[in-house]
Amino acid sequence: MKKILFISTRNPFSNKYSGDVIGSKKIVKILKKKCVLDVVSLGDKENFSQKNIFIFKKPSFSNKILHTLKSLILLQPVQFGFFYSSEMKSFINDNAINYDIIFFYHIRSVQYIPQNYYGSKIIEMGDIYSSNYYQTFKKLNILNPLKYIYFFESILIKKLERKIFVKFEKVILFSKNEIKKIDKLFSKKIIHINISIDKIKKKYSYSKKNNKILFIGNLKYLPNILAVKNFTKNILPKLKKNMPEIKFEIIGEINKFDKFLLSKNKNINCWGSQKNLDRFIKGSFCGLANLEIATGVQGKILSYMSYGLPVICSHKVASNFDKNVITYNDNTDLVYKINKLKNDKKLCNYFSKKSLKFINQFDWKKVSKEYLKIIKN
Repeated sequence: MKKILFISTRNPFSNKYSGDVIGSKKIVKILKKKCVLDVVSLGDKENFSQKNIFIFKKPSFSNKILHTLKSLILLQPVQFGFFYSSEMKSFINDNAINYDIIFFYHIRSVQYIPQNYYGSKIIEMGDIYSSNYYQTFKKLNILNPLKYIYFFESILIKKLERKIFVKFEKVILFSKNEIKKIDKLFSKKIIHINISIDKIKKKYSYSKKNNKILFIGNLKYLPNILAVKNFTKNILPKLKKNMPEIKFEIIGEINKFDKFLLSKNKNINCWGSQKNLDRFIKGSFCGLANLEIATGVQGKILSYMSYGLPVICSHKVASNFDKNVITYNDNTDLVYKINKLKNDKKLCNYFSKKSLKFINQFDWKKVSKEYLKIIKN
């Protein structure tokens, strides 16, 4: 039986409702069934004690700043500094020799590659992050200092991605479109695995009384908050002319200031993180993904589809979903298509059926088998 070390910068067992935490926990559970698995991550040690799981204290704010500056001096990605622990690095260096495989979860965990390790290295990179950062750089105003940070980070991440394709034996990506962008020199190392969803529930049903537009996503993530602000400023006022009762329901982690500003609008509800979406699907007529900064497969689309909810999204987001979602060309077209979907039962049911059919390939029971294939080979 193979022995695997799973490295994550966030505790898979923290019960935090976050995509990366949920994803890592599912991978850990499936790998434990077929191999001896130890988990190393950053997190809170308090009241946490499980065999084969080693949790190291998250860096303090001052340490994050210190390590971030160090990363910049060494021309390493800025995010390395936010997820660095010298204790965790020492533990991995000292114990790596005991494992046949080291599984790295997400690109920021790469800084923990142990010295003189000759076993197999696997990484779930998910998406091509350098593209995401470069898109963000182009989208931000020239007076915004974040614009230049994102530009610099996109260069550093692109350099790191190249190293990953060279050093790792297997690299997992979610999007077939993203895989097409990779140098063919590395094609044998690339493994396509779908993002997964736990359950498929047919909760959506058409009604003329449905008046909610649903947006799911971490609002502390810049592309999401930009999309929400654009919608509330440029789209929602136009929709209210024909649909004064319309509600824009936002689900996901959000800072207090943004929640305060958005909640001042009586047509907007900010619900924060929610584990059960059933009650929010009721009364909704579409899920929205109007992101202008996007790479890979958006998890929010899968969440909408798993309930049979029709989806409206930007062309950048839609590229991985074929004709199973509704796309728009500009703000005027978005307003038109939302209005049409609200009042067209036939159209709603058509895209609801397409959602439920398409989402089947992302069912966790099917996807989990792909991870087991990787460790067998």
